[in-house]
Amino acid sequence: MLPCISIYTRTRLMIMLPHFLSVLSSVLTILVLIQAQDQSGFISLDCGRPEDANYSSLETGINYISDAKFILDKGVSKSIQPTKEFSRQELEKVRSFPSGVRNCYKINVTSGTKYLIRASFYYGNYDNLNEPPQFDLHFGANVWDTVKLFSNASHITIKEIIYTPSVDYIKPCLVNTGKGTPFISAIELRAMNNTYTAYGTYEPKSVLSLIKRCNLGSTTDIKYRYRKDVYDRNWMPCKLPSVCRRLNTSVKNVEKLAGNETREPNITINDNVLKGDFNKFLKVRTVAGATPLTGATRYQISLSRTQNSTLPPILNAFEIYMGKVFSQSETQQDDVDAITNVKDAYKVARNWQGDPCGPGNYMWEGLNCSIDGYSIPRITSLNLSSSGLRGNISSYISKLTMLQNLDLSNNSLNGPLPDFLVQLQSLQVLNVRKNKLRGFVPSELLERHKTGSLSLSVDDNPDLCMTKSCGKNDFLVPLIALVVMVSIFLVCWIFRTLKATCSNSKKRRWMKSKHQTFSYTEILNITDNFKTVIGEGGFGKVYIGILHDRTQVAVKMLSKSSKQGYKEFQSEMILLKMQAQLLMIVHHRNLVSLIGYCDEGEKKALIYEYMGNGNVQQHLLDYANVLKWNERLKIAVDAAYGLEYLHNGCKPAIMHRDLKLTNILLDENMQAKIADFGLSRAFGNDIDSHISTQPAGTLGYVDPAYQRTGNTNKKNDIYSFGIILFVLITGHEAIIRAAGENIHILEWVIPVIEEGDIEKLFDPKLEGEFSINSAQKVVEIAMSCISPNATERPDISQILAELRECLSFEMDHHL
Repeated sequence: MLPCISIYTRTRLMIMLPHFLSVLSSVLTILVLIQAQDQSGFISLDCGRPEDANYSSLETGINYISDAKFILDKGVSKSIQPTKEFSRQELEKVRSFPSGVRNCYKINVTSGTKYLIRASFYYGNYDNLNEPPQFDLHFGANVWDTVKLFSNASHITIKEIIYTPSVDYIKPCLVNTGKGTPFISAIELRAMNNTYTAYGTYEPKSVLSLIKRCNLGSTTDIKYRYRKDVYDRNWMPCKLPSVCRRLNTSVKNVEKLAGNETREPNITINDNVLKGDFNKFLKVRTVAGATPLTGATRYQISLSRTQNSTLPPILNAFEIYMGKVFSQSETQQDDVDAITNVKDAYKVARNWQGDPCGPGNYMWEGLNCSIDGYSIPRITSLNLSSSGLRGNISSYISKLTMLQNLDLSNNSLNGPLPDFLVQLQSLQVLNVRKNKLRGFVPSELLERHKTGSLSLSVDDNPDLCMTKSCGKNDFLVPLIALVVMVSIFLVCWIFRTLKATCSNSKKRRWMKSKHQTFSYTEILNITDNFKTVIGEGGFGKVYIGILHDRTQVAVKMLSKSSKQGYKEFQSEMILLKMQAQLLMIVHHRNLVSLIGYCDEGEKKALIYEYMGNGNVQQHLLDYANVLKWNERLKIAVDAAYGLEYLHNGCKPAIMHRDLKLTNILLDENMQAKIADFGLSRAFGNDIDSHISTQPAGTLGYVDPAYQRTGNTNKKNDIYSFGIILFVLITGHEAIIRAAGENIHILEWVIPVIEEGDIEKLFDPKLEGEFSINSAQKVVEIAMSCISPNATERPDISQILAELRECLSFEMDHHL
C-alpha cells in the first residue's frame, strides 16, 4: 500500500512570478529531532507586556522580553481571558493598534543570516466584541500576507517565513484595512546556521512562506518545538488515513540500516518524480523539484520503494512552503534618515511609519519616490503644504539629494530662504508661498528660475525679497548698516596701517584676507616669528600661525638645507603659482584649503588651513585612543567625498598622485580632509605630521602601473585609495616591517582573503567590535580598487556610494 499525502492549496500557490522560477515552492523534509544547547540568535517578543518585562517560558524555557522598545506607537495593551485549554504564556497579552493605518516594529538582526520569522495572533476575544479582525502584514517595503482569523476566538493564527535580510534590521508592520483593529500576540526570530541547507540557497529578495508543517510519527496530540527542535519550529501532529499508512510504534522507527539493506523511495508530486538519498543514518534530507509547482489546486505526494530498495519508505515529517519574492527594495538609507529627521524636527502629525516609499499604496503621505523595481527607491517629492510647520526651513531637507519637488507653502516658517537649497541639483519645483520668510532669495535659485530649470513660488512672504533693492521700507536699515561697516573698516585699516608703519613693514596692512599672496613680513607676523614648529618635511619646517581673524593656519617654509634643495624648489615656483591660484578656488568640506603662498626672493612658503587633530596615520597607531570601526568608515567616506570632488567635480579633473593616510588630516571635529591634492610635483619627500607630499607617490601606496609607465590618471588614485582602505581595516602600515624585512600590505592581505578568514584581517585593537557584513563589504570594495587591470577599478562615485551604505549598516548595527 502506498503511503500517500494529499495537500489542498489555495489558488495563490498557483501564482509564481516569472523571475522566481528557480525557487522551490514545495519542500519535503525528513526530520531528525535534536537537542538545543542555547538560545543564541533568538529574539522573542511578547507583545503587550510592560516595557521591563523579562521571563522564561514555563513550557519551553525560551526567554521572552516586551515588544515595547521595538515600536514607535505603543498602541494598547490588552489581556486574554484565560481558559483551561490555553496555556501558552507568551500569548496571554496582545498589543492592538486602534490608531493609524500602519504601525511598524524595527528589530535589529544580522544581515546575511537566514532567519525563521514568526508572527503569532491569538484573538481570544480580548476586546469582548467576539469579532475577529482581518488586516494585512507588511515586511519593510513589501506585502507579507493577510491575517484572516478564524471565527473560533481560541484559534491561534501563525504567519511564518524563512528570510535572509540584506540589512541589519527588519520592519514588520500591521496595516489596518478597515476590517477591524490590527493586533499581535508575539514576534519570534530564530537565526539559522548558514551551514544548515535544508531550505536551500535563494536570491537575496526571495522568501519561503510556510504553508504546512507536520509530524507524522506522533501517536499523541503533543506538539514539538524548542527544545526538541533547535530552531524552535512548531511541529504539529498530523494524522493520515489508516489505509495510507503503516505506523511503526516501536522505538526503532528511525533505524540504522545493515550493510545489505537500503531504503530508497521514489517520491512523486502529481506527475513530477523526485528522488532523495535516504541511506545515511540520522540525516535530514530535503527533496524538491527544480521547477515550482504551479497550475494545480490539488497536490498528491506519494512514496514508493524503488527496485533497488530492500525496505519500504518511511516518512517522519514534512514541511511545505510557498516561494515568494519581496521585490521592492527598501528606501535608500540616507533618504530614510533625512525624512525621519524632518519628521522629528517639525513633529509631523502624519502616520509616517515603516518604509517611506513602499509598498506602493502605502507610500508616506506627501511623498513621491522613484520606484522602477530595480534601483533602490529614492524620495523625489516632499509636500508639507498646510502642515502647521514653524521655525526655520530644516537643514535635513538638503540631505534629500534626489528631491525634484518641494512644497512648504501655507505654513508659518520664518527665517531666511536657506542657501542649502541650492545644493539640491535635481530640484525642479520649489513652493514656499504664504509663510513668514525674510531676507533675500539666493541668487543661484533666481538664476535657475530665470533660465526655466526651476519653478519658484515665493509670494505672500512680506519680508522676503526677490532682489536686494526691493521694498522701500527695507532701504534705510541696510544703508545704515553699510555706513557703519564702512566706518569700522576704515578705522581698522588706518589703525593697522599705522601699526605696520611703526613695525617698519613696507606700509602694507598687517594682515590680509584669505586666498592671496603674502609678504615675508606678514609670514613673520602670522607665525609670531616662527615660534611653534608642528612638523618637518622634505622642503622644511611647518609652523602654526594665526591670521588676523584668529583663524589658525599651518605655514610650510622652504629651508635652504632641505632634502629637495633650493634650486629645484625655485625651478618649480612658476608651476607652484599656477597650481596655487587654481587650488585657492577649489573648495570642499573634505579638502584642506590652501589659503595662500609667499614668494619673496629666497623666502618661499605655503599657507594651509590648520587641522587640529593631525593625520589619520597618527590616530591609527595610537593604542591609547583606538579609532573605532565606525570612525574609520566615516574617515573613508569623508576621504571619498573629497576625492570625488577632485575627480568629478573639478573641470579639468585634478589627480592627487600621492594619496596616503598621512595626507588625510582631521580637524577638531574629527572630520577628515584630503591634503596636498594637485601639488605633488611641487612638494615631496615629506614625512611631517601635518602636510605630507611626494612627487611620484609614496612607497606602498603608489600604483604599480604608474611606476611602470609614468602615466597619471584617476585610476592611480583609486589604487592608492584601496591601500588606504586596507590600512584602515588592518591597522598595519602600507609597508609592514616585521622580522627584519619589509613586505607590502597586499602580500599579507590577499592570502588571508583567499583562505576565507576575513575576520583575521581586522585590526586586533578593534576587539571584534564591528558588523561583519559592513566589514566584509569594505574588503570587497578595497579589492576592487587594487585590481591589476586599471580599467576594472571602479569610479570614486561608485566607491563613495558603497562606503556610505556600509557606514549606514554599521550605524544601524550599533542602535
